Amino acid sequence: MLHAELTGAILHCAFEVVNELGSGFIESVYQNAMMLALRQRGLAVKAEHPIKVAFRGECVGCFNADLFVEGKVIVELKAVNAIAPEHQAQVINYLKATGVEVGLLINFGNPRLEYKRLYRALEWKLD
Repeated sequence: MLHAELTGAILHCAFEVVNELGSGFIESVYQNAMMLALRQRGLAVKAEHPIKVAFRGECVGCFNADLFVEGKVIVELKAVNAIAPEHQAQVINYLKATGVEVGLLINFGNPRLEYKRLYRALEWKLD
């Protein structure tokens, strides 16, 4: 599993956050708590990391990933009832736009932490 140790550390922080805060807060509360937990663990983390989408060499859109950890893992946080397919698609698109290979989708919206590890698909070219 790619970046298994790092994604494990991120998920450990997420479990610490949900165990201490519980569910029911808005996403920004969990983002701030995750930033604190990750930094206290000695990990480099950026919040609201800009992601540019290019088409024919021109920027055609810009998004912000909730967290970017150690320059290797994009983390998208949610505080919803359940992870939906569009949430997974959001992370996969972030991975495609950046070339980052691993993303985590973490949902704090119910008492039991919900998460998914997502990977950028390899693009195959046929002649």
